[in-house]
Amino acid sequence: MAGIFKAYDIRGIYGKELDGETAYKIGRAFVTFTGARKVVVARDIRPHSEPLFQELARGITEQGADVIDIGYGSTPMSYFANGMLDADAGVMITASHNPAEWNGFKLCRAQAVPISGATGILDIEQIVQGGNFAPRPEKPGKVSSYDIAPEYARHVADFAHLKRPVKVAIDFANGMGIWEAKALRGLIEWEGLFEEPDGSFPNHEANPLHHATLRDLQSKVRGGSYDFGVAFDGDADRAGFLDERGEIIPMDLLTALVAQDVLATRKGVVFYDLRSSRVVKEVIEAAGGQAMMSRVGHAFIKQQMRDHGALFAGELSGHYYFRDNFTAESSAMAIIALANIVSAAEKPLSELVAPLRKYFASGEINTRVSRDPKVILAEIKEAYADGRLSELDGVSVDYDDWWFNVRCSNTEPLVRLNLEAGTLEKMEEQRDKILAIIRK
Repeated sequence: MAGIFKAYDIRGIYGKELDGETAYKIGRAFVTFTGARKVVVARDIRPHSEPLFQELARGITEQGADVIDIGYGSTPMSYFANGMLDADAGVMITASHNPAEWNGFKLCRAQAVPISGATGILDIEQIVQGGNFAPRPEKPGKVSSYDIAPEYARHVADFAHLKRPVKVAIDFANGMGIWEAKALRGLIEWEGLFEEPDGSFPNHEANPLHHATLRDLQSKVRGGSYDFGVAFDGDADRAGFLDERGEIIPMDLLTALVAQDVLATRKGVVFYDLRSSRVVKEVIEAAGGQAMMSRVGHAFIKQQMRDHGALFAGELSGHYYFRDNFTAESSAMAIIALANIVSAAEKPLSELVAPLRKYFASGEINTRVSRDPKVILAEIKEAYADGRLSELDGVSVDYDDWWFNVRCSNTEPLVRLNLEAGTLEKMEEQRDKILAIIRK
């Protein structure tokens, strides 16, 4: 059981690492730790999400807290419900893009503030392991139901200002994008793939980061007449995008496009993932925004956004965060932002993206190492001491015509390199030099 308590959530294989009794204990520990009196709970479509909900809710209510059950819903909907219903805390029952046998819990405080390993998950683990629950109150909490979908749809609709009809192809991957997309009804036209809810994910893995999962959507886009394509992950807090030709749009470039729409009506801070292309910063600033670099990981990004009152942030993994969604993800809002831009343009999306493809990126290169990763980072800092150094997340070094970031995995002996340069030759030359240090 100990292995299910991760850096950003609680997650494990159902029936082997995670079961109803564990969910019950987590429910009790969650209320013991947070002191919550009102907890919003949502769940994905996996067949074991319902029994996990029943046991989690039993633990929460035995500790005296009320459960607001919003039923099946996407993770963005659960965050919205947490804030809109003025809850003290929230739980989303999901294993995101993991295979069907997995399940778990994403936890947050009031106003959708995430609980991570550093801010509570490890404390909850200790309470569960030690059985150190607060005493049960005389009066248990109650479970009530609430349909948040109509309010979420009105919320998303507030951001739509389309100049013409927009048609989109969507791959739901049989997951929670089916619920997330309900907020798009009446705003855009779409045709879908794999629209039947099925927590076994029978058609393909629900993970748009893996390009192989996008092949069906690419075929559909290329065989029809669409403004763009969208692929959801399992719990719909991430989305991948294709242009009208079926070509994959890198997620950092999508951040730049959405930022343009966000900044069209108001100015402020926009965060971009430190692994993003330099062009993202350029686009944000050209649109009148203040571009700021974020760490990797949703808990860090959301805290940075709150600290600076940021309007929006985009992460290279396909998370798009909006201040107006309680500083949390909303794939539906990202889709509407892109639809706004496409509807107002006199050219197709591929031509809007083309000028952003101006640099040459290595992509993330992961190296399994036998040496201490911290020693490797120290060597890189010394070797590139003439550059502009940042240690926001690992080591980032910036030069006039190229930059790189090297980070260590939190869970494995991996060192991750991202590098970008103005020419392909420069990118390959510097990539190989840094990899030589990492792999020696």
